[in-house]
Amino acid sequence: MKRFLAFLRKEFFHIFRDPRTLIILFGIPIAQLMLFGYVMTNEVRNVKIAIVDHSQDDFSKRLTNRLLSSGFFQLSAIPTAEADYENLFRSGTIKELVIFGPDFGRHLINEGRADIQVIADASEPNAAQLIVNYTTAITNSFVKNELMKDQVLPGINIKVRMLFNENMRDAYNFIPGLIAVILMLISAMMTAITIAREKESGTMEILLASPLRPIQIILGKVVPYMLLSIVSALVVLALGMIVFKVPVIGSFALLLAEILLYIFLALSLGILISTFVDSQLTAMAISGFVLMLPSILLSGFIFPIKNMPIPLQVIANLMPPRWFIEINRSVMLKGGGLAEIWPNTLILLGLSILFIFISVKKFKIRLQ
Repeated sequence: MKRFLAFLRKEFFHIFRDPRTLIILFGIPIAQLMLFGYVMTNEVRNVKIAIVDHSQDDFSKRLTNRLLSSGFFQLSAIPTAEADYENLFRSGTIKELVIFGPDFGRHLINEGRADIQVIADASEPNAAQLIVNYTTAITNSFVKNELMKDQVLPGINIKVRMLFNENMRDAYNFIPGLIAVILMLISAMMTAITIAREKESGTMEILLASPLRPIQIILGKVVPYMLLSIVSALVVLALGMIVFKVPVIGSFALLLAEILLYIFLALSLGILISTFVDSQLTAMAISGFVLMLPSILLSGFIFPIKNMPIPLQVIANLMPPRWFIEINRSVMLKGGGLAEIWPNTLILLGLSILFIFISVKKFKIRLQ
């Protein structure tokens, strides 16, 4: 343990002596958050919806069929009680709820006006606005092309409510995603580059020949960056809450625990990458290729995963940020708890164990 602590102390000294490392750990996350948080904006298809029909008349059923046959919507639930509404949204089962008022058809014929309430999950505000626009356009088309044939001149009053993001602020969508992308890039890339530098300078062979075990060498490399990445994550999270007013509705302790697990996963991935390379340049190139673009494009951060072709959806499901972004949005914006995010948590934990296991095996092979 004394040898391990001495090794750990050496790693901290090495990090703090290198201003470039500190800039990558703290400067780049802040710059990325401020840049992307202000300039990024996004689209959707195959939206999962629920329909509550209090009328059950011919008009409401025809409009329901029109919505579902449009190709934009998929019926995922038919809730029977108001208590189910919020759970469906929080669990991610649906993105929109359409509620027909009582006597929908009678109001249309007798009064020329009927009410529909549309509730949308606005944790992804651009997607929510687009979903509502689709619903409104299809309803207006139904009025024009279907009801006019029956010589009815009705008007349908659509009452829209945006759940989880009433003001439709883009920051509510992008900040949870940015936290995932930034932590993956700085944690994994810095760890991969650091170990590659040890190999390049020849000091890794000295470490491997020392009394330290492979797991101690790996932990000695991971722990300093893990602690510094936690600080970096807290800075990014604080900026999101203070500058962009993004709330944390759910448990703050649960969010921090998930961030800790995700950082450990990112560092484990960096260790794994480093076991396959022997130079800093190669480590940086692989980290950028494997992590940067996929983390941004295939994680659901910008583009909805369900809009992608099936092969890309399969690849997206292998990306750790894809699962962590869902956790962030659920806890921060929807007030979700462990009951909603435990499958994602298990996936992150399983990937972390897998990466560390492979890395230790590779180090043992190198020792032989």
